[in-house]
Amino acid sequence: MSMESADTDAGKKRKFKIGACDWSLGKRNDVAAFEIAKNIGLEGIMVDMGSEQNGLPLRKQEIQDLYKEKSRSTGIKISSIAIGELNNVPYKSELRTVQWVWDSVDVAKNLGVPVVLLAFFSKNDLRNDDAGKKEVVNRLKRVAEHSEENGIILGIESYLSADEHRDIIEKVGSKNVKVYYDFRNTADAGHDTIAEFKKLDKEMICELHMKENGHLLGKGTLDWPAIGKAVYEKGYYGDGWMQIEGAIPEKADLVESYRHNHGLLKSVFSKGIR
Repeated sequence: MSMESADTDAGKKRKFKIGACDWSLGKRNDVAAFEIAKNIGLEGIMVDMGSEQNGLPLRKQEIQDLYKEKSRSTGIKISSIAIGELNNVPYKSELRTVQWVWDSVDVAKNLGVPVVLLAFFSKNDLRNDDAGKKEVVNRLKRVAEHSEENGIILGIESYLSADEHRDIIEKVGSKNVKVYYDFRNTADAGHDTIAEFKKLDKEMICELHMKENGHLLGKGTLDWPAIGKAVYEKGYYGDGWMQIEGAIPEKADLVESYRHNHGLLKSVFSKGIR
């Protein structure tokens, strides 16, 4: 058997793991998110680093140890981490965020997770901001070696098009800077979400957010069977995780909503990678 066919056969056995963002579970920076995730039936959680106001507490060793112990006791994995505070204190312009991103690599390494999400929304939005994009490229270049040495992926989540994402990645020139893909964000930015997904090389995408703002998955405007088909056709796997985010109708029960969302994703992605 050739190495290529062996890799293909191994790929058939891979299944996506489904988690949720701690903030979407109403427990940002709170280890109580593990118990909620376990109650829902999820496999892991994406953990936010924290805010400037609370000093991004996930950088502290004692907090990391607390999270690792809670993960062990519940069986819920820490799947990835995020710096959501970049939406309020922009990476594209605020100098102190350079240290935050550098530190996030160390945090991810200590927690044994492969991906750090860098958020580019609100004040950190890069659309129609060439100067901001240029500065982000410069900053990512400086941290790229650190992320490569530690085996950590920095994932850009934004409203940018596939071509704009590709341009940033190519200018940074590091295999450890990728796109954190969110189908809903792409649609909200006015793009064809599946066409944009197909434009990116599968190696350029590190992880997936699965959401329908204010709606259950399957009850909004996104075509989830078509999304699943696109993922399979591309042969995408990334780090193997997809995270449910914000797919809850107003006043709906969180646990029941997430059980529905989990069930839909399990159905759509039941075949793993073909």
